[in-house]
Amino acid sequence: MGLPDVVVVGAGVIGAACAEALSAAGLRVTVLDRGPLAAGTSAAGEGNVLVSDKEPGPELDLALASLARWPELLDRVGHDVEWDPKGGLVVATGDPSLLAGFAAHQRAAGVDARLIGPAEAFEREPQLTRRVTTAVHYPQDAQLQPVLATTALLDAVRKRGGVLRPGVTALGFGPDGVRTSDGVVPCGAVVNACGPWSGAVSRALGAPIDIQPRRGMVLVTAPMPHTVRHKVYDADYVGAVASGDADLQTSTVVESTAAGTVLIGSSRERVGFDESIRVRVLRELARKAVALFPGLADVPVMRAYGGFRPYAPDHLPVIGADPRVPGLWHATGHEGAGIGLAPATGALLAELLTGARPHVDPQPFRVDRPGVLA
Repeated sequence: MGLPDVVVVGAGVIGAACAEALSAAGLRVTVLDRGPLAAGTSAAGEGNVLVSDKEPGPELDLALASLARWPELLDRVGHDVEWDPKGGLVVATGDPSLLAGFAAHQRAAGVDARLIGPAEAFEREPQLTRRVTTAVHYPQDAQLQPVLATTALLDAVRKRGGVLRPGVTALGFGPDGVRTSDGVVPCGAVVNACGPWSGAVSRALGAPIDIQPRRGMVLVTAPMPHTVRHKVYDADYVGAVASGDADLQTSTVVESTAAGTVLIGSSRERVGFDESIRVRVLRELARKAVALFPGLADVPVMRAYGGFRPYAPDHLPVIGADPRVPGLWHATGHEGAGIGLAPATGALLAELLTGARPHVDPQPFRVDRPGVLA
């Protein structure tokens, strides 16, 4: 086996998607991660593949491209990752006009966004609060199991001759390759795909970018007798996703898993890498979830967990070459949308690195845009 052409640092879903696309293009790839494979942000996510929460613009374009690629990619890697095209349902309990206007803009951008009334919303989700005034059904939304998806992509890399090296920390990058805690790995290029840790890793690699951790927490209930059929969230969720506020924000997100448990989110706050459990956050999530699905009041919570999203100041991923260090590339800053954006991100990174024609416009994601270079 020859030396790698590319070293991908980060074995989450974004790093795995980049490595898979690069290896599919014929490059020799080594994937490094300071911890176990697929054990960081990807392991703490819900596995959402969404277009419903995105305003028209570059991120939505990337999401639509990824949505089209996920089924083909999963077929290529040949793994069961619990793909569930169950659709999404966004509901409002107040003024229905704001939700209707947002959906209209999405439809103009190519999203299947179907405005429905309360009666159809209750037919789709019988346990919903009767305070719902309007809803939008998004048939394109889907869900998968994020750890299974990430390991499937990494397995495809390994089968093509790629090397997976968990427990190896990247310490620097120079003409000789990537310097690591386990020696130097010679290579022509390195990809920083370290999610919320990308800021620190970018500094180690010689070209800092402003990626910060944004904490989120999720409640997991015991199995319910009544399944939540879609990913259901309130209209506030879109605003929370797009907000840059560092203070705590919560909005209701409720969905079932294949095991019958219910995942309840979501929270966002910038508190560095503080992993402490905040009871007030969990109480707020539970209170809002019960307001949307009153029957949840009688369902016990089994556990809670948290994770860190990679936050970029302008809420757009960073994908492309770093102009300051030849051979250094970044694929990060996807915040909570990494699972949904992974296939198109990996493909775009591979296209740019190999000189192929990009399938989406790369300019909005460039590394040297305002606010990204640290």
